[in-house]
Amino acid sequence: MKQNRRAFLQSAPALFLGGAFYHQTNKLQLHALPEEGIDSAAYWKMLRKHFPLRNDLVYLNNGTMGPSPYYVIEQTQQGMLEADEDANYGGWENTHQQLAAFIGADETEIALTRNVTEGINIICNGLSLTKGDEVIITTHEHGGNAFPWLNIARNKGVILRTFTPAPTADETLNRLEACISKRTKVIAVPHILCTQGQILPIKEISALGKRNQLFVFIDGAHGPGMVKLNMKELGCDAYATCCHKWMLGPKGTGFLYINKNAFEKVQPIFVGAGSDNAKWTMATQPPTMGDFAPSAHRYYAGTFNAGLYKGVIAALQFIESVGEERWIKRIETLGNYTQQQLLNTDKVEMLTPVEQKSRSGVIGFRIKGINSTSFYELASKQRIRIRQVHENGLNSLRVSTHIYNHTSEVDKLIELIKKS
Repeated sequence: MKQNRRAFLQSAPALFLGGAFYHQTNKLQLHALPEEGIDSAAYWKMLRKHFPLRNDLVYLNNGTMGPSPYYVIEQTQQGMLEADEDANYGGWENTHQQLAAFIGADETEIALTRNVTEGINIICNGLSLTKGDEVIITTHEHGGNAFPWLNIARNKGVILRTFTPAPTADETLNRLEACISKRTKVIAVPHILCTQGQILPIKEISALGKRNQLFVFIDGAHGPGMVKLNMKELGCDAYATCCHKWMLGPKGTGFLYINKNAFEKVQPIFVGAGSDNAKWTMATQPPTMGDFAPSAHRYYAGTFNAGLYKGVIAALQFIESVGEERWIKRIETLGNYTQQQLLNTDKVEMLTPVEQKSRSGVIGFRIKGINSTSFYELASKQRIRIRQVHENGLNSLRVSTHIYNHTSEVDKLIELIKKS
């Protein structure tokens, strides 16, 4: 039976969370982290109680949607309530500061979006691409990164050149480099492949792009919250992401990083109040537009949900309360455990690289002799939630684990595979 949120808060007014206590007053009290027991199985199982996930559900599909903890849900609701209590307009304007700090960027380089796809469309429609220009992209794209570029190819005659990532980072870089020609203008690849979780060598790809005077754009849907990010070190021109996956934030929130040096390369297309320097007027003949805002605010406009972005800040606080390093390590540990357990069976074809720096909390595989749809349906009947991968004809399966999971849940999946 689904947990009652209010009853839970009343019965557990001070659950310990990695150095934080979550009180029913909806405040996250940060304290010093204990030296012992913090990485024990009991600790992580206790942390699961901070999520409204059903107890009978083995949820192994964080790569599609990360369930928010109670704290994020409460703060989102509180933010919406506060906006309506006092009829205040705004409340989302300062979120970009916290997001910038989280990914190692300048606050002027953050544009708020509603999802990754919105950020991708800002970039591919804002670049000055013409017929015959080439864009390098992978054969493992999610529809969110594939379709905007396919649309540009259809509308403008841009040519998409694809490559398939290799099992190692070095060979992947070589394959990408082999696609570069005199017509290449953009490299547009994922940070972490949605299909099987491979981490691409973005720092090296960005350096390669810079040497060839190419615009490097990254689909970062699976980056923030899974791996430590520093945009200055990665060196890409733009990075689109969301808050509802590995950050465990509210659904319908995202952001786009654009290096300030790339502002003049990306024309704002969707504009409105806030996109400019407030110099526009309709009282002159002809009306005067003014200049674009001297920040990434030039790329977004209009009203946002203050509650949702209060929830984004709460998600960042939740990560901080656990400890970002511990958070990332837990995801990595569970990903490694999942891959190893799958490899230990003789029924699995592993699609995710085994190279340490190329694998993540997302593991892709096929079960030999078993249709992926059939196994997906079987797992669903057993209350085990995974993902089918239909993209690009892969017809495979995907498991993605997060801090609220534990090894016994992975073991249930493994046992089901062995019995299939």
